[in-house]
Amino acid sequence: MPVEVVVGQVTEVNKDTFWPLVNASGDKLVVLDMYTQWCGPCKVIAPKYKELSEKHLDVVFLKLDCNQENKALAKELGLRVVPTFKILKDSKVVKEVTGAKLDDLVFAIETAKSSS
Repeated sequence: MPVEVVVGQVTEVNKDTFWPLVNASGDKLVVLDMYTQWCGPCKVIAPKYKELSEKHLDVVFLKLDCNQENKALAKELGLRVVPTFKILKDSKVVKEVTGAKLDDLVFAIETAKSSS
């Protein structure tokens, strides 16, 4: 099944769909929200993250529930705290923002976009 990269919204990924989607994003910037269901700050920033996806139509926004099923991927990506936002360019992590810090995330996205 081919993976479809969608902009203008947040796409939920898992251990099986994450890398295929990142690779299919080509030269687009990819932002990954690593969260858990029980994390309060994750719930607070989620609607703001969705707004960012609607604003930055040249960026692919993904989210990964760091539950047991996706634990190996979360570990591979170096997750230490939730939420953590990973910004990827050409399938490599170029920036990371830990915590529900919207201003830091916006700055990191803008910086990553301007450095491409």
